[in-house]
Amino acid sequence: MTDTTQKAAEILAEHRESIDRLDAILIYSLGERFKHTQAVGKLKAQHALPPSDPAREAQQIERLEDLAKRANLDPKFATKFLNFVISEVIQHHKKHQE
Repeated sequence: MTDTTQKAAEILAEHRESIDRLDAILIYSLGERFKHTQAVGKLKAQHALPPSDPAREAQQIERLEDLAKRANLDPKFATKFLNFVISEVIQHHKKHQE
């Protein structure tokens, strides 16, 4: 292996270690988020509130798009991601109401 190839492999390994740490942060953060959305779903079920809140969802999408722009992340990707999370949360809320 040449010196430049070795150096590239070392840099690649460093990037991958960072990616792995960030993936762990994302997973634990999602776990924490869903813990709270589960509590919200139970509360909504107890008080016969609808499982979705379109006004809140629109507000969150707007907020996340702004955060994405400031983080140099594609806002469309951020919106797709949040829409996926919201749909999962709504499904959980519906289950609590059954």
